[in-house]
Amino acid sequence: MQDFSRRGLLKATAGAGAVVVPGITAVEAPSASAADKGHGSSKCAPAQLTGRIVRPDDPTYTDARLGWDQLFSHYPLVVVFAQNTQDVVNALTWARQNDVALRVRSGRHSLEGWSNVDNGLVIDISELKSVRIDAASRIAKVGAGLNQLEAVTTLAQRDFAVTTGTEGSVGLAGATLGGGFGFLTRWLGMACDSLVGAEIVVPSGTECAKVIEADPRNNSDLLWALRGAGNGNFGIVTSLTYKVAPLKSVAYVQVTWNGIRNLPGIFKAWQRTAPHADNRLGTQLEIHRNQILLFAVLAEGTPAEAQQMLAPILAVGSPQVSVQVGNWGDVYAGFQIPTQNEPANWKFFSQFTTKPFPEAAIEVIASYMQNAPTDDSNFFTQAFGGAVRRSPRGGTAFPHRNALFYSEPGAGWGTRGTQPGVCDPLTPKAQAWIAEFSQALRPYVNGAYVNVPNVGMQEWETAYWGSNFDRLREIKAKYDPHNVFQYEQSIPPASSSRERR
Repeated sequence: MQDFSRRGLLKATAGAGAVVVPGITAVEAPSASAADKGHGSSKCAPAQLTGRIVRPDDPTYTDARLGWDQLFSHYPLVVVFAQNTQDVVNALTWARQNDVALRVRSGRHSLEGWSNVDNGLVIDISELKSVRIDAASRIAKVGAGLNQLEAVTTLAQRDFAVTTGTEGSVGLAGATLGGGFGFLTRWLGMACDSLVGAEIVVPSGTECAKVIEADPRNNSDLLWALRGAGNGNFGIVTSLTYKVAPLKSVAYVQVTWNGIRNLPGIFKAWQRTAPHADNRLGTQLEIHRNQILLFAVLAEGTPAEAQQMLAPILAVGSPQVSVQVGNWGDVYAGFQIPTQNEPANWKFFSQFTTKPFPEAAIEVIASYMQNAPTDDSNFFTQAFGGAVRRSPRGGTAFPHRNALFYSEPGAGWGTRGTQPGVCDPLTPKAQAWIAEFSQALRPYVNGAYVNVPNVGMQEWETAYWGSNFDRLREIKAKYDPHNVFQYEQSIPPASSSRERR
């Protein structure tokens, strides 16, 4: 069976430029804390960058600056790979004292390139890797540098799980703080629903930084905001605490239809079945120009149960079906595709649907997929319903709980390590195709997902956060009143205009 992916989503078979750089402060070993000690002072001692520092003259600079989506290419002044929370405090303070633009990065999957910045500071927390599990209380505290594969497999070794997305190289923190969904969403809710605490570095005074905790008892308003709007808006999360669920095994189903002639029947059966099935069942449907793929995970279930739940979909056409049962960590690791095997360039449009697609919408999908620019380009769907409709104690900023399903057209093209995406001759065609595809679907969708942003989106504030946006601005004004954390679609403080760096 041929391999396809949505951002390297799943295997179809599973097994186990020149830069002008001004002078900067010399990098020295960690010394006294640069943080505001909480006595009301707005000034701090001069900060020094600590951690693993990469600058343009470093031989590893190219690797350090590139993100997963190579359509975007930025040249930061310096990249700080934090080794501990104090490195983050020092970096944030240094950026404020030197009036240097900054961005925060974890898994490098920012889909508009917003976790990087030209001639600025990138604070990379991907090396903050740690896991502490309290099995009795079912609480796990993890470093914000874990990617999803590391989190899934480490928790699975102890027969625990939280909701994550399906691509392992995505940063766990980024996925969770934007909402987070995947195969376990209908069973456990959104990833942010399991988030019960976070350590976060926030601005303090006019040039300082400090570490605070956000949990149900401390800064609970910030915890609410971090659950769905936490990506680079309020501070830098350095650790996350989750309420985990026991999970010993899953049944994993893979289904393939050759060609897309059966698309109408398959899609109708899927949207009629998947969002309403047993909450343990999570499904994803991928439509390519020459194949349709269905992936399903049944938590604590058997192959027979899984196939019975999927029967209305499997009855369409003559699909190839395979099923395996195993530890969730092993199954998850088995369907990953190495990043080097994925296209270099990607573009997506995110959307939610609250009513089943009519025939006209399915015809739009078929028409565009028949003319997709590459085999990797696809239309992807994820069933909602189930536990998504229940908000956790304290609530979340994620607003799309009544969605029937989530979907996105995606274009993938180009070979890694060859040429910048802007120089690829296929780039204009791919970008035009997905823009037109997305526009054609607008009558049938609403809202958008902040983890899959689009730079040209109108009224993005309500598309991502609905009626929660005003409250988010108030929380922003409380924790980041000087708008230190800003990018093209960041949340502005309630008292400021929406100027951007």
